[in-house]
Amino acid sequence: MFTENLYLTIIISVYLLSVSFYSVIITCTDKRCAKKGKRRIPEKQLFGAALLGGSAAMYITMRVIHHKTLHKRFMIGLPLIMLLQAAIVICLYCLFR
Repeated sequence: MFTENLYLTIIISVYLLSVSFYSVIITCTDKRCAKKGKRRIPEKQLFGAALLGGSAAMYITMRVIHHKTLHKRFMIGLPLIMLLQAAIVICLYCLFR
């Protein structure tokens, strides 16, 4: 049972690191495109990455690089997504412990 939990932990960790890295990359890319007047990353793609698990990384990145910090949709939406994700994790933990 220990090895199954270890493998599951590794898989989840790699997944979350990958999604977080992707979220940081597309956020920085969108900022760069905005500065250069080029085609931007669609908001659906940004929120999609956040919903897949990259919300915390995206929120921190947006605050650090000052990107979309005036957009209420992102400054309220991302923390709400994080709260929803935390609630899901807590429910799953209580269900399977």
